[in-house]
Amino acid sequence: MEKIIRWFVENSVAANLSMAIIILAGLFTLPNTNLEVFPAIEPGVINVSVIYPGASPEDVEEGICIPIEEKMQGLEGVKRISSNASENVGTVTVELLPGEDINQMRTDIKAQIDAIDNFPDDVEQPTVKQFVAVSEVITVAVSGDMSEESLVNLTEDIRDEINDLDGITSTAIKGKKPREISIEISESTLKKYGLSFDLISTAIRASSLDIPGGSVDTEVGEILIRTKGQAYSKGEFENIPIMAQPDGSMLILKDIASIEDTFADVDLDQRFNNETALLISVYRVGNQNAVDISSTVREYCELKQEQLPSGAHITPWMDEARILRGRIELLVKNAYLGLILVVLVLAIFLKPKLAFWVSLGIPISFMGGFWLLPSAGVSINMLSLFVFILVLGIVVDDAIIVGENIFNWKERGLSNFEASIKGASQVATPVTFAVLTTMVTFSPMLIVDGDIGDIWSIIPTVTIIVLFWSLFESLTILPAHLAHIKAVEPRFSIMRKISSRWSKFQDRIKNGLIIIIEKFYKPVLRRALNDRGLTAAIATSVFIITIGFLGGGWMKFSFFPPLEDDGVTAALYYPEGTPISVTEIGLRKLEVSANQLRHQLEMEFPDEQIFVNMLATVGDQPATTTSSRGPGSLSATFLGSHVAELVIELSPGEDRPIGASEIANRWRELTGPIQGVKELSFASSLFTAGAPVNIQFTSNNIASLKAVTVKLKERLSAYDGVFDIKDSFIIGKEEVKLTLLDEATNYGINNFNLARQVRQAFFGDEAQSFQRGRDEIKVMVRYPKKERRSMGNLETMNIRTNQGQEIPLKQLASMELSNSYASIQRVNRKRSVNITAEVDLGVTSGNEVVTSIINKDIPDILMDYPSVSYSLEGEQSEQNENFASIGKNFIIALFVVYALLAIPFRSYFQPLVVMSAIPFGLTGAVAGHFIMGINMSILSIIGVVALSGVVVNDSLVMVDFINRYRKDGYSAFEAAMQAGPRRFRPILLTSLTTFVGLVPLLLEKSIQAKFLIPMAVSLAFGVVFATVITLILVPTSYMIVEDFLIWKNRSRFGENNV
Repeated sequence: MEKIIRWFVENSVAANLSMAIIILAGLFTLPNTNLEVFPAIEPGVINVSVIYPGASPEDVEEGICIPIEEKMQGLEGVKRISSNASENVGTVTVELLPGEDINQMRTDIKAQIDAIDNFPDDVEQPTVKQFVAVSEVITVAVSGDMSEESLVNLTEDIRDEINDLDGITSTAIKGKKPREISIEISESTLKKYGLSFDLISTAIRASSLDIPGGSVDTEVGEILIRTKGQAYSKGEFENIPIMAQPDGSMLILKDIASIEDTFADVDLDQRFNNETALLISVYRVGNQNAVDISSTVREYCELKQEQLPSGAHITPWMDEARILRGRIELLVKNAYLGLILVVLVLAIFLKPKLAFWVSLGIPISFMGGFWLLPSAGVSINMLSLFVFILVLGIVVDDAIIVGENIFNWKERGLSNFEASIKGASQVATPVTFAVLTTMVTFSPMLIVDGDIGDIWSIIPTVTIIVLFWSLFESLTILPAHLAHIKAVEPRFSIMRKISSRWSKFQDRIKNGLIIIIEKFYKPVLRRALNDRGLTAAIATSVFIITIGFLGGGWMKFSFFPPLEDDGVTAALYYPEGTPISVTEIGLRKLEVSANQLRHQLEMEFPDEQIFVNMLATVGDQPATTTSSRGPGSLSATFLGSHVAELVIELSPGEDRPIGASEIANRWRELTGPIQGVKELSFASSLFTAGAPVNIQFTSNNIASLKAVTVKLKERLSAYDGVFDIKDSFIIGKEEVKLTLLDEATNYGINNFNLARQVRQAFFGDEAQSFQRGRDEIKVMVRYPKKERRSMGNLETMNIRTNQGQEIPLKQLASMELSNSYASIQRVNRKRSVNITAEVDLGVTSGNEVVTSIINKDIPDILMDYPSVSYSLEGEQSEQNENFASIGKNFIIALFVVYALLAIPFRSYFQPLVVMSAIPFGLTGAVAGHFIMGINMSILSIIGVVALSGVVVNDSLVMVDFINRYRKDGYSAFEAAMQAGPRRFRPILLTSLTTFVGLVPLLLEKSIQAKFLIPMAVSLAFGVVFATVITLILVPTSYMIVEDFLIWKNRSRFGENNV
């Protein structure tokens, strides 16, 4: 290492060029790095989705889900199979074991699906896809007082124009009903002409089609032949011939049917700021920049608004880039403040020029980090930027040690050149191993199980990259610069005065530290070394008290702090089958309470605009759908006349004087209960790890599942602070079950004939589908709407036999009215139900509630239902997987740290001395959370794990210096007494830089920063406490180890004498 250091010192041009290359590379890479609010999650999950039009959930379960599950069972690499059967669609989710090749698994699963030959006839082609995170950057609301046709045409035109904008490649229209050609024929007409739906559909297919007819080889060349007959419009379908009549005339379609070229009869209505609206979602693909896309779309909207007809509006809505800009500005502001504080601390303790060159390591390390971020697959997001703030004070630690040691050699009389080589070389080994141990202690987060486990890999990735450049800079660029420092007096008198006064101020600080060392630290250290048994006992007691404090529940724990969004969503659920008119009434009540809240906030904050826009949707829940489409539910949809949603877009969180969660709580209180509503929930989080309480029961006994669900929900309602208790066991619409009578066989009618004709009449027979422009148009043949509205219509329907007879349905089948399920969930080939609940963290935590449920409630409930088993899902499942991975990896990391320390120390015991400080970082972290009044979280634990490396650094250098004094002939006691005061200032300085770099974030009042603060608290307060441990406990532990070795040698010597 000395040769490398000497080469850079002798070649200052190489050092300066290296610095310039790193900084310029970072600056050029930064604008091209992906920007996103939160890192995308892409776990090993594959979804199989099959559409079965008109099918009930039970039909979907039997015809779709069970055949797929049976094919998937036993497939190598599969961790878990779950499925959801809902009306018209079945989805099967296959979770893969860690390390499996997802592309190969998708191919294998598709091959298995393609081999299934017993799907029902009317199912559509199965789709097999892996979970790929698609980032929706901004949504454009097109609204106005106009007809549905006009609104759709205007929206499609605007979408085409947006697609033509530079840098935009992916858009989608939301809220648009599918188009169809509706052909309605009454039962009386069918009877009059002796027709059937099959005959009419066949006639349509035979006449409406284009067929290539080959080619004709002529003398002048080949001429292609095509038969053109595809009908595309209402008029063309009206003239399709159906049958020849006895008088020789031709019966055409318009003679027997009502034909409409219209939108499908779907219960869906969308209002944006009380105007009928459609939404255009704009997505970011690949390396596209979210901020650039947002700016482009916003500029377009401003220009387009001027061109729109009167009454039409185009409005940007839910701009992710706006959230991104706000979060980035918040974190950058904290980074600047932290940087200023770190440089100020360095300037107080170090000579100005040394402080400058040491602090220069921060931009060099950071630019090196930005340079390599894309190569490591890391974007610029809230978490990665936070990590840069986190390591702000850590990256200068090695530079402080190197720089101060170089100046110590200067003060001993060496030239700048020789002092730089000697000083840097002397501490190169401990500094290198200190950085390596820090990297290793951050590494447990590189591979973490669970759906959100990949998120945590960002923390060690950024840290390791930045620390690498920090180490490179401190051992190459820094010595080269310090070797060429010249003691030049400032030219201007005012600068000389400032320099003189600053030197005097530094002298006072230096003298003050000397007094602290001589009058306080040395006596305390001497006492601790003399009474080392007592010192060790006190330290152990403090750690035991810390564990007891945590174990006793004095410190609440919430796995994943909520990450607030700039919007609040209220989702409304009525019982399945509720008319849309009733759901609309409930939505109106939500709008009334929202407007009441708007008025209250305008009174409280007259200078602030809290509410920006409102989107009301009945028949769909677009925001809930987007947030629910995660790894286990790529095809999640919330459609139907019984659902509604109201979304309030809020002003940016950085400027808003009230949090989104408080707005949601106040809105909930103002709304109160809504008559007939099954479920009403309010959400304000941008990202969550799942419900804090999520218990999943599985069984093949439906009655048992229903019973345990009711009992557990009753138990949960008794817990304080638990609210929004829900279950996935939703009773669906009423259904009529048709059972074929024995008499039906006399007419040649079987179940297939019966089901097909009923389906054709009431759901419709898809005669054909064709592409018209960008729309797929389905041609549906069915009864008129007025003949599909009552049970009487079903009873009077005629079933047609192969011989042309018409038999009333009630003579062929019995009818039984019952309730179906809205959806049927299955896990590992058993039916399942999930009971979820939210918790008020001011009253209790998810862990406390779940622990109590598992220990008391569930065993009591399941005693009577042995066929039912349970598991933890949602946040609890993620927590268990994350902690298990981090704990296992941390143990491995500690062993690697031990090995890294044992190599330079050439000792089995001294690494234990260095590592003795690690457990006490937890004490500092817990004390910090208590002082700050915040709950611990997964980020707190990650902070404690990361803290281990920082704690080891100072301890390593302390033990290294004790060893150096031992080599100079000092006894162990004298060496410890010499090394402690010698390392007092650099240890204090490295701890101070780490702490003050995080102070702005610790004091940040913005709600958006609260998600990240727990990790900063663990690191900041842990470092402060560990400083005391390093200065007192590490020398004491060194002496205890020496005592043990002396005793061991004496015992061995005594045995040899005997």
